[in-house]
Amino acid sequence: MIAFTARIITFLRDDRGVSAVEFALIAPVLIALYLGAAEMTMALNADRKVTGAANAVADLVAQDDFVTDAELADIYAAGDAILFPNNAADLALRITSIRMDADGDVFVDWSEGRGLAARGADDLPPLPDGLLAPMDSIVMVEARFPFYGPFPKDTGPLATLTDTAYLRPRRSPWVRRQD
Repeated sequence: MIAFTARIITFLRDDRGVSAVEFALIAPVLIALYLGAAEMTMALNADRKVTGAANAVADLVAQDDFVTDAELADIYAAGDAILFPNNAADLALRITSIRMDADGDVFVDWSEGRGLAARGADDLPPLPDGLLAPMDSIVMVEARFPFYGPFPKDTGPLATLTDTAYLRPRRSPWVRRQD
């Protein structure tokens, strides 16, 4: 019995495997933190790209007097290129020209969407105060992108990244839409 007790005491005092046990307990937490930081970095990068795409699309439209179907296709392609290496097929954009007449009435002049429905004449979005003045207009671009992350997930996107850009037309009082 004394030999058995001595062996148990020797076993309890043995500290040769403590480092391995501590590593086994801490490693999953450290790996999860590392993978979470990598995914967060990718999400922030995608969010910056969505903002850049919305601003670039608004800028391209605001530089024109008239926008045609062919120009809109090229403008959407530019937004897709900015989103690289993310899946640009998931990028939804809506371009809307909003005007204020001399009486101060605000209305949607025209709207086009890819992945988002175009706004109707009465579908006025909420606008920041002081954005429009009488006989003024803006180009508003709304962008939406579902972020899935690098790891396979069957539950859907981790987040839906959105942004809205407002720019004033540069070459004319408002940008016109040509079919």
